[in-house]
Amino acid sequence: MPADGRSTRWADHREARRAELVRVARRTVHHRGPDVSMEEIAAAAGTSKSIVYRYFADKTGLQIAVAELVVRQIRDALEDVLRHVSTPREASRAMVAVYLEMIEASPHVYAFVTRDGSVESGGPLGHFLDAVTALVAAPFARALTEERPADGSPAAPGTTASAAALAGTWAAGAVGFVRGAGEWWLAHRDEPGTPDRAALTAQVAAWLWAGPVGLLAREHRTPSTTTPTSSTPTTTTTASAHPADRQADGGDEAARTSWEQR
Repeated sequence: MPADGRSTRWADHREARRAELVRVARRTVHHRGPDVSMEEIAAAAGTSKSIVYRYFADKTGLQIAVAELVVRQIRDALEDVLRHVSTPREASRAMVAVYLEMIEASPHVYAFVTRDGSVESGGPLGHFLDAVTALVAAPFARALTEERPADGSPAAPGTTASAAALAGTWAAGAVGFVRGAGEWWLAHRDEPGTPDRAALTAQVAAWLWAGPVGLLAREHRTPSTTTPTSSTPTTTTTASAHPADRQADGGDEAARTSWEQR
């Protein structure tokens, strides 16, 4: 029993130390850029490179660990915003707002976890995108599988599984679209005519709603939840009072500080 107790304490210590190294790596990348070396990360952690390699087989392993931390931070931010929304349309806007806030506030970290990797699940980029896709699909899967036919009868067999699959398919496409739009914007945000983050959030969310997600949600909506809407999505380029925007607003410096501290 004493040996088991020591083993447990050592495992807990090792896990805590690994988590601390991941946080240091994220902070170091944030300040120094995505090309930071393992030696620089080790120095920032007050240890040696050989010690870092005891916890991570290689730099790819460290990239994946930092990606997992970033996904948890995105999840926490989304959960906070989604407490204030009640429809798939609002959820899509929240997803766009949180994603764009993250890449603007910490572009070095975003580049670190998505660079030099294929979209296969085993690499840093694939791991990151798989996790974000699952995160984004969840609220839409719930919304669609909880719907009932207009006459109130039970859902047909297979409907729940089908709706969940459709939500997953849409989420994968949405993440790819938002990622592409966000990365283009990140590279061109200082050029004349490029919209600011609030305007881009509104525009990208409107495009998403005008496409598959809006159609999917409208097809599954019951009469009790249907509200008159225009067939033309709003494309306003000014910030609104939407809860998703409140998460991203408050000044660029505040946003950068918030994501840096996470």
